[in-house]
Amino acid sequence: MKKYVDKNVYDAAKERIKFVFNSFERVYVSFSGGKDSSILLHLCLDYLRKRKMKRKIGVLFVDLEGQYSITIDFVGKMLRENADIVEAYWCCLPLTLRNAVSVFQPFWTCWDAEHRDKWVREYPDFPGLITEQNNPFSFFRRQMEFEEFVFEFGKWYSNGKKTACLVGIRSDESLNRYRTIKSRSKITINGRNWTTKTAKNVYNAYPIYDWTVKDVWVANAKFGWAYNRLYDMLYKAGVPFASQRICQPYGDDQRKGLNLYRAIEPDTWARVVNRVSGANFGNIYCGNRILGYRNVRLPKGHTWKSYCKMLLATLPEELARHYRKKFKRFMLWWFRRGSPVDSESLKDLPAEAVITGRKSVYMENIVRYRRIPDCLDNGFEQRKLAPSWRRMCICILKNDHLCMSLSFSQTKRQQERMKELLEKYKSL
Repeated sequence: MKKYVDKNVYDAAKERIKFVFNSFERVYVSFSGGKDSSILLHLCLDYLRKRKMKRKIGVLFVDLEGQYSITIDFVGKMLRENADIVEAYWCCLPLTLRNAVSVFQPFWTCWDAEHRDKWVREYPDFPGLITEQNNPFSFFRRQMEFEEFVFEFGKWYSNGKKTACLVGIRSDESLNRYRTIKSRSKITINGRNWTTKTAKNVYNAYPIYDWTVKDVWVANAKFGWAYNRLYDMLYKAGVPFASQRICQPYGDDQRKGLNLYRAIEPDTWARVVNRVSGANFGNIYCGNRILGYRNVRLPKGHTWKSYCKMLLATLPEELARHYRKKFKRFMLWWFRRGSPVDSESLKDLPAEAVITGRKSVYMENIVRYRRIPDCLDNGFEQRKLAPSWRRMCICILKNDHLCMSLSFSQTKRQQERMKELLEKYKSL
């Protein structure tokens, strides 16, 4: 439950930033060039300048190669104009990223020297740019995961000192981000729920977690802060505020905006399409049923269970084996452990459901399933409150290789397996 206080989000964010600078020896911002991390960086820069503090703030920008040139120009402008108080880490390193537009190449490596002829763009002209050739990070491994790199960077940057990584996430953007703030199992600093311990001496801090998208744009207008002008173009293109994303173009969410590259930056578009397998397919079908983002219709003569088995039979053998293993774990979870369901939804449970009598930490009933339903209505599937064969079908149709729509996350073994596959197929 949200509790409102007699204080605006701007003043609250300033107090949190003051606490961070008073409590941590080292502070850096995880910067993407997006609206939220930009607001956070502006707040920190204002804090340092108004107090004339003789310390710099670190800024980590992980350049993912396949990004709008407008974004790159904006990032360069922010870092150059504030070079007197910013310690910049602009990283152009070969990291492994998700490619959600191809079942044959589910991952790709940005800044891969072996495919330099296909790069979306060349290295930016920025002093101190970090590349594979001058990489200062002892922890870095070629083709490591983006998430792993960010985690290891925090430990490296801390150098054994108490360190805060400021992250510009807002809890109203998604349930996962809300849970990041509300989690009762995490370790915080001094009981502040907007902080999370990630490693020894390292904490993530979320000073603008309670801001809305309206607050972000009001602040930009009121204080005249520079922002990524790509948002102007996305707005003119009719993209809703909640769907405006600044990230690599081939991810599970970002692929829905692939076609915008063609309209906003035609020169970049040609290289984006040529960069990875399936990019043009993603452009054509990103809003179509074929990628599972509209109401998926069941083919005549099929149940969702039989349709799922048919889809698995059409996939490359290794990929089909991967999905079968994930689906088996998905079903076993619901058979054995189940999930919390709020009391209001209990009356709509299907016949396959079993209320265990146990309660979760949120005082919600734990519900398991005797067998997997074909499909469910009443919002159960959308809220991930129940399993179904339709959910598994949509997982395949969306090319959700990590099965995140079934509440999975990537395991270390999957990371290793992915590297093996990349090595196996890199010459194709």
